Amino acid sequence: MCDIHFSTSAQASTEAFEARLVQALNESGLMLLISLGHRTGLLEALAGEAPITSEALAARTDLHERYVREWLGGLVAGGVIETDPATATYWLPDAHAELLTDKGPANLAIYAQFIAMLGSVEDDVVRCFHEGGGVPYSRYPRFQEVMASDSGQTVLPALFDGILPLAPELPARLAHGIRVLDCACGRGRALLAMAERYPQSRFVGYDLSAEAIAWATEQAERAGLDNVRFVVRDLSDFDVTAEPAAFDLITTFDGIHDQGQPRRLLAGIRKSLAEDGVYLVQDIHASSHHHLDRDHPLGTLLYAVSVSHCMTVSLAQGGEGLGTMWGRERALQYLEAAGFGDIQVHQLEHDIQNDYFVCRP
Repeated sequence: MCDIHFSTSAQASTEAFEARLVQALNESGLMLLISLGHRTGLLEALAGEAPITSEALAARTDLHERYVREWLGGLVAGGVIETDPATATYWLPDAHAELLTDKGPANLAIYAQFIAMLGSVEDDVVRCFHEGGGVPYSRYPRFQEVMASDSGQTVLPALFDGILPLAPELPARLAHGIRVLDCACGRGRALLAMAERYPQSRFVGYDLSAEAIAWATEQAERAGLDNVRFVVRDLSDFDVTAEPAAFDLITTFDGIHDQGQPRRLLAGIRKSLAEDGVYLVQDIHASSHHHLDRDHPLGTLLYAVSVSHCMTVSLAQGGEGLGTMWGRERALQYLEAAGFGDIQVHQLEHDIQNDYFVCRP
């Protein structure tokens, strides 16, 4: 009886897992199609519009009809787009447009881009599994662009009303005029927003990516912002090269876990911070223990991001390879070891992906 019961349970478990895998394959295809729809403008072109034929949609977006028609078929099969076979027309329901375009508060189609982008380096990552080492930043030509879009939905909307007030004195100090540094600033969208909002303060952004720094510098020039500058800088020796007590506020937005030398960067940040200064950290909300990440709403995706980007770009620099999911426990250990004595951890209601650490000497 026990053997029969075990066999029946095992078969049921296998069948359930098979169903899950089939669903996952479908959902993976859906993400690729959504990414294509975002990048080509098809989703935006459908949002809030009347039903339309594939020919008219192709003309509206200046795209080839055959590709548009096949894309529409995939999203009809995926339950994202509706169709009327009698008129051969298609439309994007308003409830879906709220989540897949800029019509709503958060455009989740932005995150679908990660699937294709990370999949493009699979051969490199497989090689690393066999040989060690890592995949360099140069293999991710669109990463800064996608991360800037991500930041535009997590950091920028909450920067002034949610993030900076986590240290209650910061808004007033910024308005009066202080020195601010953003390490691993990427395209610098947070710094650009702060520089415009607080003209009395002075802002500097450091990043290893020349492309990102060039983009940020161009944006600052276009906006006529003379209180912000961006510098290409390798921060792997920041513990040695950092100027002591040079800044009143230092920020990193998802900028620690993929560093080659995160401990050195944190030590340099502490060295650069004035004694009455604040270090404000946004980094991934996770545990430092695998079994505690099972209930994480984005856990599997973020581990995939880690293997295919954050961990491997650090290892490519001969670095520590912390990975995306280094976790709150390890983050606190690193911050304390860097010399921060007062550390507060916060989460914001709009952001299930990140923790926010307010650190003082």
